[in-house]
Amino acid sequence: MVELKTDTSIDAMYEAGQVVARALTAVRDAADVGVSLLELDELAHDVLREAGATSPFLGYRPSFAPVPFPAVLCASVNDAIVHGIPTGYRLRDGDLLSADFGARLNGWVGDSALSLTVGTPRPADVRLIETAERALAAGIEAAVVGNRIGDIAHAIGTVCRTAGYGIPDGFGGHGVGRHMHEDPGVPNEGRPGRGLRLRHGMVIAIEPMLIAGGTDDYHAAPDGWTLKTNDGSRAAHAEHTVAITDSGPRVLTERR
Repeated sequence: MVELKTDTSIDAMYEAGQVVARALTAVRDAADVGVSLLELDELAHDVLREAGATSPFLGYRPSFAPVPFPAVLCASVNDAIVHGIPTGYRLRDGDLLSADFGARLNGWVGDSALSLTVGTPRPADVRLIETAERALAAGIEAAVVGNRIGDIAHAIGTVCRTAGYGIPDGFGGHGVGRHMHEDPGVPNEGRPGRGLRLRHGMVIAIEPMLIAGGTDDYHAAPDGWTLKTNDGSRAAHAEHTVAITDSGPRVLTERR
C-alpha cells in the first residue's frame, strides 16, 4: 500500500534527507587514494551521531541476505554495482566508488547515493557517472503529479540505453517514508503511461544503476550482499529521495 505523506511529513523527511546529504558530501570530499572504506563508513557514522539520527542500513537483513548489513554506508568499488560492505580496502588511483547512505531522523527516512572517481579519473568512468546523473535527473523530471511510474522508468531507461549501458535486471527505486523500502517499486526501465499514477504526497527513491559493459547481468559476491557485474565492467549508481508535489518534484536529499 502506498502511503501519501502530508506536507508536514515531507518537511520532516527533508530534515532526514539533509543528514544524508551532509554525510554523502563528507564521504565524497574524503574519498582519496589511501583512504579505507571503513574510514569512510566511520565518517558517515559521525554525521549520524552529530545529527541525532540512526541508520536504516545498519542491521538491515532482507530475505536474501545471509547476515544483517554491518555498516551505515554501502561502498561499492569498480565492478561492484550496489550493496558493497565497507572493508579495510584502501582506495587506489583510478578507482570508481559508489556510495549509498540512509538516515532515520524523528521516525522518517532519507536515502541517496552518488558515484565518484578517485585520484586520476578514467574518461570512461566520468562518462558513466555523468550518464547516471543524467538518468537520475530525467527520472526526477518525470516525477510529476498525473504521470505514472512507467514515465519515470522510461525516462531513466532511455538515457541509459541510448548511452549503451546495461541496467541490472530487477533492481530499481522504491517508496520511502517511515521505512527505507516502501511501496511503490520504481523500475529503471519501463513503458511510458503504465503503472501507478503519481499523486501529491508520494515519496520515492529514484536510483539508476548502470553497467558499463552494456549487459544486464550480475552476481552476488561471496559476502552475500555485494552485487557485481558478470563481465567485470564498472558500474555507477545515483539516487535521490524525491517527494511528488503539486508544485513539482521536491528533492529531499539534495546536496548543497
